[in-house]
Amino acid sequence: MKKKGVFQRFLDVVEKVGNKLPDPFMLFLGLAVLMIIVSWIFNLFNASVDHPGTGETLPIRSLISGEGLEFILTSMLDNFTGFAPLGLVLVMMLGIGLTERVGLLDYAIRKTILKSPPFLLTYTVVFVGILGNLASDAAVVLIPPLAALVFYKVGRHPLAGLTAGFAGAGAGFTANLFIAGTDALLAGISTEAAQIIDESMIVTPLDNWYFNVVSVFVLTIVGGLVTSKFIEPRLGKYEGDIVEEENTEELPNAKKGLIYAMIAGLSYIALVAVTVLVPNSPLTNDDGGILPSSPFLSGIIPLVLFFFIIIGVTFGLTVGKIKSGKDITTYMSESIKDMASYIVLVFAIAQFIAYFNWSNLGTWLAVNGADFLTSINFTGMGLIIGYIIFTAFLNFLITSGSAKWAIEAPIFIPMFMQLGYHPAFTQVAYRIADSSSNIVTPLFPYMVIILAFMQRYDKKASIGTYISLMLPYTISFLITWIILIMIFYYVGIPFGPGIYPHL
Repeated sequence: MKKKGVFQRFLDVVEKVGNKLPDPFMLFLGLAVLMIIVSWIFNLFNASVDHPGTGETLPIRSLISGEGLEFILTSMLDNFTGFAPLGLVLVMMLGIGLTERVGLLDYAIRKTILKSPPFLLTYTVVFVGILGNLASDAAVVLIPPLAALVFYKVGRHPLAGLTAGFAGAGAGFTANLFIAGTDALLAGISTEAAQIIDESMIVTPLDNWYFNVVSVFVLTIVGGLVTSKFIEPRLGKYEGDIVEEENTEELPNAKKGLIYAMIAGLSYIALVAVTVLVPNSPLTNDDGGILPSSPFLSGIIPLVLFFFIIIGVTFGLTVGKIKSGKDITTYMSESIKDMASYIVLVFAIAQFIAYFNWSNLGTWLAVNGADFLTSINFTGMGLIIGYIIFTAFLNFLITSGSAKWAIEAPIFIPMFMQLGYHPAFTQVAYRIADSSSNIVTPLFPYMVIILAFMQRYDKKASIGTYISLMLPYTISFLITWIILIMIFYYVGIPFGPGIYPHL
C-alpha cells in the first residue's frame, strides 16, 4: 500500500477529530450547560467588569442560583421565539422556497449557463454558482453537476466545470448581488451579539451588501482564472464517456414564464423605487432619506419576500405549477419543512446566547480581551487578518456557518467593538473566512455528493482528487478576499449603506 503523504494524514486527523464532535443541537446544549458551570465558577471568585458604555460595574451572575434558575425557566420560550434570526430566515425562505418549488430558480440557472458564449462559459459557471446561494444549499447540489454536463457537451473536461460550479456555490457562498437568507441569518446573530455592548446597535441584512456585490465580480474573475490556468491543465483532455445524461426536460411555457416573471419583478422594483422617491414617502426617514435608518431599511426583508413571491407566483401560473392559492400555500409549507432542523438548532443556540448574555460573561470577555489586545498593540488589520485565518481553520471542525457564528459572534463582536470596529465589519471578516474554506473541509456535508459526481466522470477519483482540485479555489478566494477587505478598509469604501470599519 502506498504510504500516505503528510497532507493526507493531516486530513485523516481532521476527519477523525471532527467526527467525534456531537450533533450541532447537542453541541449547543453542551455549551449551554458549560456556560452554567463557568458562570458559577466566575461568580465564586466575585468576578466583575465595568460596562464600557455606562460605566456600571457588572458582576458575573451565576446561573446556578435562585436568580439563575428563575431566568432559565422563565426566559426559555422568549429566548427561542425572540431570537432575531429565526423570523428573518423563515420569512426569507417563504419567498425563495416558492420560487424554487415552482422551478423558476432551476430554469433560470440552466438557461444562464447553456446560453453562455464559449469564451465566457467558465466565468458564467462561477458567476451563476455564486448567485445560486439564493437557493441556499440547493445551489451546491444543482449547479456543479449541471456545469459538468455543459463542459462535457462543449468538449471540455467535465470535472473542470464541476469544480468551477462548486467553487462558486460553496466557496463563494457569502457573496451575492441580492439580499439573501444568509444576510438575514448572520445579521440577526450579529445584532444579538452587538447589543451586549450597545442595546441600540442593529446590524441589518444590507450592512455587507456593497462588499458582497463587489465580491461577486472579483471572485467570478478569480474563479474563472483558477479553472483555466490551474484546474484544466492539471486535468488534461477528457477521454472518458459520460455515464448518464442529466434530465433536461423543461416545464411547458418555461421561457414565457421566465419573461413574465422578469417583467413582474422589474415592475415591482420600479414601484418600490417610485414609492421611495416621492416626497414625504412613508419608506423614508424624517429627513427624506433612507440612511442611516428608515422604514425602507427596517422593512427590507418583507420587501424582498414580496419580490420573490411575485416572480414565483408569476412563473408558477404561467407554467401551470400554480393552479390555485392552495398550491402557493403548499410550496411555501414545503420550504418551511426543509427548515425543521434549523428551527430545532435555533432553540439550543438561543438558550446558549441568552445564558452567555445574562451572566455578563460576554461583556467580561469583550472588555478584558480588548484590553489585552491593546496592551500588546495587536490591533488594526493585523488583528482582522489573524481573526480571518483563525475562523478559516475553525471551519475544519465546525462547518455550519450559523452555528459557528453563534459561537464566535458573542465573543468577537463585543471585543472588536471595544477596539472601535463596527459589528458589520467583524461580520464581513467572519463571512469571507467561513465561506472560502467550506469546500476543502472533509466535514462539509456536500463533499460526499460532489465526490460522487466526480466519480461519474473519473471512477478513480477520491478525496485526494477532490482536495487537490478544490484547494486552489480556497487559497485564491481567501487571499483575494483579504486583499479586497484591505482595499475597502484603507480606501474608505463603505461595506454597506453607511457602514464603515470603525464605529
